[in-house]
Amino acid sequence: MSFPSDIFSRMFTDKNTQLLYPKEDVLAHDTEDIVQTNIFNVMLNRRSQRKFENKHVEEWKLEMVFAAADTAPTAGGFQGFEIYHIKNEEIKTKLVEAANNQPYVHAPIVLVFCMNPKRIKLNFPPDTIRKFSQQDATLAAAYSQLAAHALGLSSIWIGMFDEIKIKEILGIDLSPSSILCLGYPVKMLVPKPKRNLKDLIHEI
Repeated sequence: MSFPSDIFSRMFTDKNTQLLYPKEDVLAHDTEDIVQTNIFNVMLNRRSQRKFENKHVEEWKLEMVFAAADTAPTAGGFQGFEIYHIKNEEIKTKLVEAANNQPYVHAPIVLVFCMNPKRIKLNFPPDTIRKFSQQDATLAAAYSQLAAHALGLSSIWIGMFDEIKIKEILGIDLSPSSILCLGYPVKMLVPKPKRNLKDLIHEI
């Protein structure tokens, strides 16, 4: 197996040790095709998906999603966020209730992105550090979402939830910023029209 020479090379250890990621062999051409994907094509065609197939998501694809999150820009490079990969079906069901009873939260892959301001070693007021941490977690989730689409998966971003319930369900003291649900779509959806750039951009 050849090692990708791009940013995803961090998924591997050196050649003399065992693989960290992925946990299964992947054909080199599969990863090469993915990492050469046109980012503009990914962004233009991504669409939120609420119906997923009951189909296993390959471990190596999930690991590439994680690797993408790891490349996201963060305040001072301190990566003030954590990702919780929810595998327990019972916990997924509880998350549905905590997320305003949105049933699609119980997806094949459920990732909870949380803020961890303690990781950010910068000399700023606590409120500023918390804002940095929220931005870090949000960017990591966004990078993950784009990577998932490049891998042939679909996603839905969940922002409506009870933070306290999420923390209780997961048994953590970190505040969640978003839940990202991933899986193979029942059908690929056509992107909705967006605003004209002349209406979006304001020159001052």
